[in-house]
Amino acid sequence: MPVTALRFGRVVAMSVIAVLILVAGVWGSWGSAQHVMLTKGREQGTVVVTRCGADTCAGPYTPLSAGSTARARVVIEKSVAVRKGGVYTVVIKPGGDEVVRSGPAGVLYAWVPLGGALLLASVVVAGGLGRVRAGWVLAGSGVALLTAAFVAV
Repeated sequence: MPVTALRFGRVVAMSVIAVLILVAGVWGSWGSAQHVMLTKGREQGTVVVTRCGADTCAGPYTPLSAGSTARARVVIEKSVAVRKGGVYTVVIKPGGDEVVRSGPAGVLYAWVPLGGALLLASVVVAGGLGRVRAGWVLAGSGVALLTAAFVAV
């Protein structure tokens, strides 16, 4: 009886950890992904990156969507996907001058935290739960998402 209880406890604990990792990945991705994927009614345009700091880059915004206004300066997160001199299609986050990349590259880049969470959860599922095939499926999904984001950006 105690062995069964311990085994059940391990399965429950590892399941909770795997689910928390995946929820954290979705939560981390959704902050940017919602603006990129749900673009109806949002200002869309392009930004030409003219200068970059430690964490952000900035440049003038040119509107592409109806009702959007040009701005002298908008801010985009600095990453490997954003370089000085680059022209990027973006969506403006409501209530400010912060933008996120749009289009296929923006969608894939927004979901990168989920890709990392899938890789981490695969270790928990395969090692902690003993579900090796499910672990491989999670790992393959994470690698596919991260590779697609790398290729698109």
